[in-house]
Amino acid sequence: MKFAWIKTPDMEWEEKKPLITTALESGIDHILDRENIEKIHKLGNIKVIADDEDADIILVGVNGEGDSTLPLPSNLEESKDLMAAKSLKRQGKPIAAYVEIKGKRYEELARLLGRIVDYLILVGKDWKIIPLENIIADLQGEDVKLIAAVADEEEAKTALETLEHGTDGVLIEPENPSQIKKIAKLIEDIKMGYYELKPATITKLEPLGSGDRVCVDTCSIMEIGEGMLIGSYSQGLFLVHSESLESEYVESRPFRVNAGPVHAYVMTPNHKTKYLSELEAGDEVLIVDKDGKTRPAIVGRVKIEKRPLILVEAEYNGMKLRTLLQNAETIRLVNDKGEPVSVSDLKEGDKILVYVEEAARHFGMAIEETIIEK
Repeated sequence: MKFAWIKTPDMEWEEKKPLITTALESGIDHILDRENIEKIHKLGNIKVIADDEDADIILVGVNGEGDSTLPLPSNLEESKDLMAAKSLKRQGKPIAAYVEIKGKRYEELARLLGRIVDYLILVGKDWKIIPLENIIADLQGEDVKLIAAVADEEEAKTALETLEHGTDGVLIEPENPSQIKKIAKLIEDIKMGYYELKPATITKLEPLGSGDRVCVDTCSIMEIGEGMLIGSYSQGLFLVHSESLESEYVESRPFRVNAGPVHAYVMTPNHKTKYLSELEAGDEVLIVDKDGKTRPAIVGRVKIEKRPLILVEAEYNGMKLRTLLQNAETIRLVNDKGEPVSVSDLKEGDKILVYVEEAARHFGMAIEETIIEK
């Protein structure tokens, strides 16, 4: 999930306070401030980042090599910031490292710190030349959140979208409350394009008779790992994989999802659903990948044909989910490792990706209401 942090400007507390309260009201609850930890905590449930033992997240790199207060050692493994981070890590403290990228060696220091700390703040005097792409690529497999220091909303958007994945978050020192609201709105808009997928356990697989099955042919090419959220229950949708894989039986159709019977729900943009039977050329559906990232796609054609079906039942946190799919080797769900798996290879106990929500649905819109589906 993308996020924003606020760095308080160098000003008196009474001037800072409205910025912090605006951030909190806008859903931003992490504040970098090195002077007012106790006062900030009194304003609400806020995480404070500072180079102080009392901070919620301890900052390294300020007054160190990260901000050039100290020179870089010839051997970066001897960096005081690096040693401080390792010490805090051994104590189980949450850590954020602050590094101003002024050249290749600072980039390397950032990489070393990124393998230890929980958050890595990347700062540049000329933001556009920060080699974000290199650092994102190098640290992609590490358990660290990358944060780009930005000057405005435009820079924030670019940072969050670099290399498609982008940084995990942005840090901004706001000039006024309006700027905070713009950043919060940007984060909200980006989150709308993300669905948190959960691993559900297969509890039942049962071949059934024939039914009217829907193939959704889109005007977009889907990659391996992409598909659509489909299900018999609106509160639990399965990630049904596209036909983007080659098979010994048929050629790939990367524009297509063999979605299931006419009664099933499919997720569409703006967090709405439609019945598969309602879809027609020109409608929009939502393509979702194994990481939950989404993009809209236009329906080019819908094919409805009689095909043999299989019932897939899964469970997540005590919630039973079901969907029906065509019983064929080329129909795939996505397992908890992000890999497509054929329904013919599924077995009880396997874990597959689903999207679960608390709200029920009425005319395709999420509502707070008790509706039993079985």
